[in-house]
Amino acid sequence: MSVDVKHLTTAELELGLDTIRQSPKDAGVLEMIVRRPQREEREIVTEATLDLAQGLVGDNWSTRGSSGAPNPNVQLTIMNSRAIALLARDKTRWPLAGDQLFIDLDLGEENLPPGTRLALGSAVIQVSAEPHTGCKKFVARFGMEAMQFVNSPLGRKLNLRGINARIVQPGVIRVGEVARKL
Repeated sequence: MSVDVKHLTTAELELGLDTIRQSPKDAGVLEMIVRRPQREEREIVTEATLDLAQGLVGDNWSTRGSSGAPNPNVQLTIMNSRAIALLARDKTRWPLAGDQLFIDLDLGEENLPPGTRLALGSAVIQVSAEPHTGCKKFVARFGMEAMQFVNSPLGRKLNLRGINARIVQPGVIRVGEVARKL
């Protein structure tokens, strides 16, 4: 089965905004966990360990930086599952976004400002102020209009490209668990 990779137009993307805006505000389901063991590699897992030093265990976050120590404020990248469902159009393409966690939760700046903590499984993570924007790979995978859409003023306000977070309490997380605002 081949997956249709037609990129959506801005008008088509805007039709999905109402669905994204209906994301839960206080508690949402973790729908996918993706590890990136090497560049351009993705592993979908149903359970993962979040570690203060390593980040998501098995992911390359701690070794991918080129300027010394990894930035703990970008240990985790999280994307709204409704936003990626719109952009990717097929769940098998979600990992192409490059994010590790896909949660059905309102990630907008008004709902989850930097410093907000989320309980997920036995772990606690904290939203960081580091912006999460797309790159050339994102454009190649989802289209220029998708990049412009997620980085538009409204897209940034809603954090449609996602958010960065750091781990403040290590623990185990599982697909299907609920992420709750603390």
